[in-house]
Formats: sequence, structure tokens, C-alpha cells
Amino acid sequence: MAKTFRVVDLFAGCGGITAGFHRTGRFRTVGAVELDRAAATTYTENFGAGIVHQRSIVGWSPTGEARKADVVVGGPPCQGFSNLGAKRLDDPRNQLWREYVRVLTEIKPKVFVIENVDRFLKSDEFAALRAETLPGGELTDYSLDWDVVNAAEYGAAQIRRRTIVIGTRKDLEQIEIPGKTVKRREDWLTVAKALQGIQPGVHPENQLLPSGTVTHLEGPPIPGWFRSSDLHLTRNYQQLSLDRFRAIPAGGNRFDLPYELKSPCWRKHTTGSGDVMGRLRWDQPSVTIRTEFFKPEKGRYLHPTENRAITHFEAARLQGFDDDFRWCGSKVEIARQIGNAVPVQLAEAIARHLAAGLDGVAEPTGRLVRHPELFPLPPADPRAPKFVRRSSRARAGVR
Repeated sequence: MAKTFRVVDLFAGCGGITAGFHRTGRFRTVGAVELDRAAATTYTENFGAGIVHQRSIVGWSPTGEARKADVVVGGPPCQGFSNLGAKRLDDPRNQLWREYVRVLTEIKPKVFVIENVDRFLKSDEFAALRAETLPGGELTDYSLDWDVVNAAEYGAAQIRRRTIVIGTRKDLEQIEIPGKTVKRREDWLTVAKALQGIQPGVHPENQLLPSGTVTHLEGPPIPGWFRSSDLHLTRNYQQLSLDRFRAIPAGGNRFDLPYELKSPCWRKHTTGSGDVMGRLRWDQPSVTIRTEFFKPEKGRYLHPTENRAITHFEAARLQGFDDDFRWCGSKVEIARQIGNAVPVQLAEAIARHLAAGLDGVAEPTGRLVRHPELFPLPPADPRAPKFVRRSSRARAGVR
């Protein structure tokens, strides 16, 4: 029987990474941390009580089996250097990766995985992370490999570019970033295939979550639980929105609207993103599913043929969640959980590759392993906050 590896999931969200790892049958989650209460409730509903700690990672220390985990995974917040919105180099959330590193030094896993936005590789945070693997650093016992991957090339029905960093303890054979599991574009999972079997059409009055609450964690009850298939819900669209939807052809976007249906800002900006108020295409993977996928003005989130945005059910399918995955929270909270999740198929591909590497039977990917001495650190951005290494005692006292 194949060995089962223990894993700790930090910044766990609703459990997209955990779901992918569990699909392989090779990993058992022994600890997780998630600050958002609704997301932590969803995690508990799907993966069992007592696993997730609903709190900040700051000052959290693993206990019990979590201290013996073979693998640590997680995606520290990335808002400060995201492609969306103002890029805040001094955003304190960016430095939560240092709490991730602190936990690594306590667990000393065989392997760790960091998942983040593609811009992470150009950030001062990543440069500082690499510096920690040099002599005298917190992670000097680890070597790193990293790359930006496209989730569609790993079986997801979504073009989603993410940075993956794999750290391997130096007493083990280096585990590289996994090679593509779907190498030809014509084999990518399309929107049509991902949404196959979902009943077409949503009744205009079908807008509310079913009744019911859960109380897994301390605090007031939270709406839930709801299967993904319970979330085929629409919104109360104004007539102007409906008129706009009807005017947008297959594969089209805001540029296809007649002048009278364009907002004043669209009339002034005749170039720019072609995804705003865009329709998904049946024969292609979806664009990146974000937290406000239910708002067509935020991106290419119109249904391929129907005059509405995709539903929570459809978004969950595009993220790779099973139809019986259980969700907890309000509609907005569940949308945030779906959009923030790692596509389950991508997590599964990484997990299978890690398991093979830990078994010692991983196939070489033909990629160059990124040794720090071969890739000199770039000069620090003078606008970025200064990183100060704390003593072990000071770190332990963080609250």
C-alpha cells in the first residue's frame, strides 16, 4: 500500500488545495489555518472537525500531528502586488509569508509549497524568501524550484496563471515544479465540458440561498450547508443590464454594445480590457474566476449564450469543485471562497507530483532547478518595506 503523507494547509480558504491533495488518496490533512470564519466553516464541513484553526496565522504554532507534517502548503495573501488594483508594496499582508516561514521552521517538513499570483516572482517578498535559503537564513536547509504555471495546462477549465514555489529539504532529492499534464491546447478542458449536465436557464426568481444554518465554530450561526448544485442562483438585474446582455454576441464584450447602451466611461475608453462585460466561450477554458464573478462588469463572466452572469454553481465547476462540495456563508462570502481558491485540478496535479517525488519515483521534468547561486538576487526595490529578521524568541511572542 502506498504511503500516506501528512499535510498542513496554511491560508487554507475553503479548501481548494486540500480538495486536490485528498483526491490523490496520498495525503491526510493534520492541520489548517484560516482567518475567515465562513471559509473556515466550509473547510470544516468538508474535511472534518478539529482540523482547521479559525484564526490569524500570526503567532500560531502547530501542535500534535501538525508538528510532524511531511508537507506544508499555502498561499499567503497577495493583495499588495496583485495585478488588480493599486499595488501596495508596504501592504502588511504581503509580509505574512514570513509567518509562513516561521511555521516551516517549527515543523521542518520534507517539502513545502507556496502558491501566489504571477507577479510574486518579481516582488521583494520573493527575493527575501530566496535569501532565506542562503547560508545563515531561516530556510538554509531547503532548496527551491519555482515557475509560473497555467492551470489549464494541469487539467483545469480555466486560464489562471499562478506562481508555484516548491521547497525541498536538502537531505532529499529536489522536487521540481511538475511538468504540464495537458500539453496540447486542443486538449484543454473547455467551458462546455466543465459545465456539462448543468440545467440550462435559471428562473429569474431563483436568487436566494436555501434555508439552514451551521454552527461548527464559535460565534453566531452561518448560512449553510449548501451543495454546489444548490447554488445555481441568479441576481435581480436592472433592465439596462438585461438590455446590455442581449446586445452582446457570442464571444463578445462591451465593445459590441451600441452607443446608447454604453456607460459614459466606456464611451470615453475605446481600448483596454476586452473581458469587461464579456461572454465566456464554449470552446475555450474560462478566464480566471475571481471573487466577483457574478458581476459581468468585472470581467468575462457572462454565460456563453444566456443573458446573465455565471452562477455560483457554474463558477465552482470551473474551479474544479465537486457538485456535492458543501459551502457555508452568504452568497458574497461563498463567491469569495470560490474565487480565492486554487483550482482543484491544479492542486491535484501538484499533489501527485509531490507524492511521486517523496516516493523517489518522480519523472524528471527536464527543467532547470533554481539554485540561488545560479540566479543572483535582484536589487531591492527602494520603495519596499525593510525586512528585519527577528530572533526565535521574538517571533514566538508575536500576537
